[in-house]
Amino acid sequence: MERVDYADYTRQKTKASKTNFYYSFLFLPKVKREAIYTVYSFCRETDDIVDNMTDVDDARRRLDVWRSEMEACYKQQPGHPITRALLEVIQRFGIPKEYFHALIDGCEMDIRLKRYQTFDELAAYCYRVASVVGLICIEIFGYRSRQAKDYAINLGMALQLTNIMRDVGEDARNGRIYLPLEDLERFRYSEKSLLEEGYTPAFIELMRHQLDRAQSYYDAATRLYERRDHHLLFPAEIMRKIYYLLLMKIVRADFNVYQQRIRVPNQKKMMIALSTWLESRWSRVTQWAATPS
Repeated sequence: MERVDYADYTRQKTKASKTNFYYSFLFLPKVKREAIYTVYSFCRETDDIVDNMTDVDDARRRLDVWRSEMEACYKQQPGHPITRALLEVIQRFGIPKEYFHALIDGCEMDIRLKRYQTFDELAAYCYRVASVVGLICIEIFGYRSRQAKDYAINLGMALQLTNIMRDVGEDARNGRIYLPLEDLERFRYSEKSLLEEGYTPAFIELMRHQLDRAQSYYDAATRLYERRDHHLLFPAEIMRKIYYLLLMKIVRADFNVYQQRIRVPNQKKMMIALSTWLESRWSRVTQWAATPS
């Protein structure tokens, strides 16, 4: 009975977040869906420590406590509702501990850094807060391709770069700049202009450069994706399609992310989720039909 309560805690936490990821989880088998809800809740709880911080030292202390809780979980001694639910997920799907610690390290970067000088520095952040989540998720989804991990890494980068482009204005209002400063310098767009939300030709060129970079990661993920895994990895493909549509909406808005928060309507997300799931079912049928008897 206790285990069911913990699972319900993580399920409700995910639903309350209204995350884009929610739509990619809908058509998973129940065991995998509940596992993903638990992982998402862990990610959300970690992120909230930083997002809701009022004191830097307190946030660092809370992240250290959370790291200790993660260690306790892998020693089968969890104390938090999320890690109690996570213990069963870890045991069932064999998720490496270093993935969770990398995610915590990524969130800690948001305490230490409000600027990234180079893209290499930003890429390390994106890997920890996004690609690692993909690596965790594919262990739950299942896969057969040896390229699946590289697919997850590239897709995570693509999704996070899309988030960064969408949130330029919101981040600026919080004093944060995720676009690499070397890019701002290259396109002669100052930090001051960004913080003042200056929508200028230089900003548009800067954002086109970000688009090209994000597109390269979407392209890499597409090349690495193997259709034989479609019936397993379709939730990741739902996310790819939703976020790519979001990216194209940013382009159609001519990158004016200062005056509006660009979104994909929930109805459209549901349509993408349903059509991708149905496609994955058909893919499975055709694989069976092609298997020699």
